[in-house]
Amino acid sequence: MISNFLAALVDFVWGTPLVILLIGGGSYLLFVSRFLPLKGFLKAFQLICSKPDKNAPGQISHFQALCNALAATVGLGNIAGVAVAISQGGAGAIFWMWVAALIGMNTKFFECTLSVMYRGKDHNGEVQGGPMYVIENALPKSFRFLAFFFAICGLIGTMALFQVNQLAAYVHEEYSVAPLVVGVLSALFVGYILIGGIKRLARVTSYLVPLMCLFYILCGVVILFLNAEKIPGLFTLIFKEAFTGQAVVGGAMGLGVLEVLKIGVKRAAFSNEAGVGTAPMAHGNAQTSEPVSEGLVAMLGPFFDTIIVCTITALVILSSLPQEALSESSGVLLTTSAFEASLPGFGKHFLGFAILLFSVTTMIGMANYNNKCWNYLFKGRKGFGEKTFIFVFCMTLVIGAIGAQDDVVNLLDSGYALMAFPNMIATLWLAGRVRKEAKSYFARH
Repeated sequence: MISNFLAALVDFVWGTPLVILLIGGGSYLLFVSRFLPLKGFLKAFQLICSKPDKNAPGQISHFQALCNALAATVGLGNIAGVAVAISQGGAGAIFWMWVAALIGMNTKFFECTLSVMYRGKDHNGEVQGGPMYVIENALPKSFRFLAFFFAICGLIGTMALFQVNQLAAYVHEEYSVAPLVVGVLSALFVGYILIGGIKRLARVTSYLVPLMCLFYILCGVVILFLNAEKIPGLFTLIFKEAFTGQAVVGGAMGLGVLEVLKIGVKRAAFSNEAGVGTAPMAHGNAQTSEPVSEGLVAMLGPFFDTIIVCTITALVILSSLPQEALSESSGVLLTTSAFEASLPGFGKHFLGFAILLFSVTTMIGMANYNNKCWNYLFKGRKGFGEKTFIFVFCMTLVIGAIGAQDDVVNLLDSGYALMAFPNMIATLWLAGRVRKEAKSYFARH
């Protein structure tokens, strides 16, 4: 009964209106910005190498803020989520992931700039950003309920159930370790990081995120080199299936272009979170007095996440496995099969190390977001303090490790979808203010 309800819920909330909101709204933001943020692409790399302004509000550097955001986005969505997209919608879904990512880069610029423009303070007096503070500080009071709605949905959407579930599935399949053991160990590790607060979290992710990205990309590039002759044909297949809806590789035959598009946008949103409102909560902690500078840094998230990492995963899967194998399994097990097929005897162990890094860092990143939503709702009230939050979040990791994959994916997808509505409404409403701020910034820099 629960499984059927979650399946029905995710189909409802991820209907055409949300796809229009994310793609149509993101396209509108591109029009409003006149592609100005994308012109600052190289400037963003300079910013992440710069030192923070010690006199500015905030707790962490541009680089640490980006790593905090990437800790949540570059994760099993890039390994297992891409596999889900291919198995559900065929190769064409990858094209729509790219489209959503390019639009999402501009969307992240807007939502993260707003997050710094309209920061607030939590019950401890620390500077915080995110859609709930933007809605509270910049929209009319009659819309404040959207801030609470976002935070409530955020408690669901930012649970790290998918990450711990896929990690447990992989470790059980390959090393016969019980999922419950994986859940408990994950809970203990994440709990330790959370006890140290935002600065320990930033320190850990700033080391782990670059390491995991470099390791995974190198492994993927080796496999693509071994299958180099297949790559041109795969790009042709991706474009063909994107515009015909004929999911020859994976998925069901004749899904229709709109259905393939919806699958691609959904998986892109789960992967890079553009428009969902999570990244603004990480970038809102950046130590800067220039909101636009943090918007530019945030723009790099979907580029690294979807354009680079997800593309490598997709090409590895499509080049390593025969067509009939692509619909036989899904998620992390499909990607494991691809790595093992190209690197027999070693592939699954390489991927296993990547899965461990990706899942752990994403659990940490999601815990950070979940904590911000928790604090906004409960504001440190007796019985709902940090210790209670850490206990509750860590218990969800144990539960997620032993849950069914489909139920976990549908629950999180539903939470993500509902978070996107208030975030995109606020972002579109305030787009003109961001454009004005961006013009001023680029005139000075």
